[in-house]
Amino acid sequence: MCGIAGILLASDSADTRPLRAIEQMTAALRHRGPDGEAFWVNCESGVAFGHRRLAIVDLSEAGRQPMHSESGRYVITFNGEIYNFRDLRRELESTGHHFRSASDTEVMLAAVESWGLEKALTRFAGMFALGLWDLKTRTLHLARDRMGKKPLYVASTRDALVFASELKAINRFPGFCQELDVDAAAAMLSKGWVPDDSCIWRGVFKLPPGSVLSVTAAEFS
Repeated sequence: MCGIAGILLASDSADTRPLRAIEQMTAALRHRGPDGEAFWVNCESGVAFGHRRLAIVDLSEAGRQPMHSESGRYVITFNGEIYNFRDLRRELESTGHHFRSASDTEVMLAAVESWGLEKALTRFAGMFALGLWDLKTRTLHLARDRMGKKPLYVASTRDALVFASELKAINRFPGFCQELDVDAAAAMLSKGWVPDDSCIWRGVFKLPPGSVLSVTAAEFS
């Protein structure tokens, strides 16, 4: 169980200081990843990723995230495990890909570079939630596995789009206002659970299982 978090500032936001909040957001997920934390911040694009690591597949430093793809086009922060990554790795190696680590994360990046995100996601057998930044198109992609085994919360504020494995990380973003969603709270009190399409805080939603959200900074500025 790892923890991921990310920030994408609106294109009309001249202040990049909110990107610093990625450290506090990631720190809120410390319990999900005791084996270290790392960050990637790109002030020019107004994007930041954080990752708390629970090392399972590749225990070396080469498996640290956020991770860049071989070409440098993509950056990923990923929570989960791809069970068929060794088969995918062999297939990708046969087409000329070279790998620096033994991690499933690097295989995911190579798959995206070779097949595109949509097709790559159909090839992944496993559980995952991920944030992927495309430096070429300046697009943020968020995705979850088909069964929804790994959580991913998304919130939109006046100046940013933020995502994380848990609500407590989103609460650490300074622009996020904790406003109770009355309908979700009523469901919690009456049924004992919050519906999948709702969240206890207004303005936050859980990315549906098997779905992809792609957004640029200009689209919510």
